Amino acid sequence: MQKSQWIVVLTAIVAIVILFFLVKTTPSIPSKTNVVTQKIPYELSIDSILFHAKEKLQPEQNNWLSTLELSITRGDVKKQQLAVYHQLAHFWKDSARIFEPYAWYEAEAARLENSEKSLTFAAHLILDNLRGEENHQLKQWKALQAKDLFERSLKINAENDSSQVGLGACFIFGEISENPMEGIQKILKVVEKDSTNVFAQLILGHGSVISGQYDKAIIRFGNVAQLQPTNLEAIVMLAEVYERKSDKTAAIKWYRKAAALVNNPDVLADIENRIADLSK
Repeated sequence: MQKSQWIVVLTAIVAIVILFFLVKTTPSIPSKTNVVTQKIPYELSIDSILFHAKEKLQPEQNNWLSTLELSITRGDVKKQQLAVYHQLAHFWKDSARIFEPYAWYEAEAARLENSEKSLTFAAHLILDNLRGEENHQLKQWKALQAKDLFERSLKINAENDSSQVGLGACFIFGEISENPMEGIQKILKVVEKDSTNVFAQLILGHGSVISGQYDKAIIRFGNVAQLQPTNLEAIVMLAEVYERKSDKTAAIKWYRKAAALVNNPDVLADIENRIADLSK
C-alpha cells in the first residue's frame, strides 16, 4: 500500500470525527427537486455516472432498476417518491456497492424531504468521500452536489457552524472556484466565533497543506491535537506535514503517536515502514 493510499484509509477511519459534528449515457431520471446544474467542466453529468455504473450490473439488476426509476416520474406523492429514492440508494450502497449513484439518490431524497437533518447527512456523506477523490471530474461533481446540499441546509438554519465549515470545505477540496480563499473565508468566520471548533480547525489545516503553507497547517492540526489528543486525523496530518518539511524527528514522533491509535494491521505496517525509512 502506497503512502497516499494509507493516508486515504486513515482519513476514512476518522470520518466519524466529522460526522460527530452533525445535530456514466442513459436518459436522466427527472427530478422536481434537483436544481443543481448537471453539466460541470469536462461535461460530467449524473447521466454518464449512472450509465457507467449500470454497465457493471447484471441484466436482471438493470431491469429492476429501470422499473423502479420509472415509478419516480409516475408518483405524485412525496412519501412514495422518498421511498423509491431510498430504495435506489440502498441498492447502490448495499448490492452494487458503487458510491456515486448511492450518494446521488441520498441527495435527491434529502432535497425532496428538505429537512436540515437529511440535507446535512447527505452533504457530509458526499464531502467525506470527496476528500479522498482523485478524479478531477468526479471531485468537482461531488463538490457541487455537497455545496448545493449545504446551501439548502443553511437556508433552514444559518447558524449551523458545521454546515458553514462543510460549505467552505467544498471549495477547498472540490476545486470549484478560481479563488481558493472563498472557502477559507467561510471557515475563518466560524473559527472567529469558536476557536475550539475541531472540524473547522481540521479543514483549515488541510487548506493550508493544499496551498503549501505548512507552518500554518502545523498550527491548525496542533490546535486539534491539543483539544483532542487522540484525534487520529490531526496526528497523521502533523506527521505528514513535518515529513514534507523534512523534519524527520518531529515526523517520527507524530507517526508513533498515530501507530498507537491504529487498529488496522495494513495501515499500522505502513506507518511503521514510514518510521523505519525516516529513521535511516
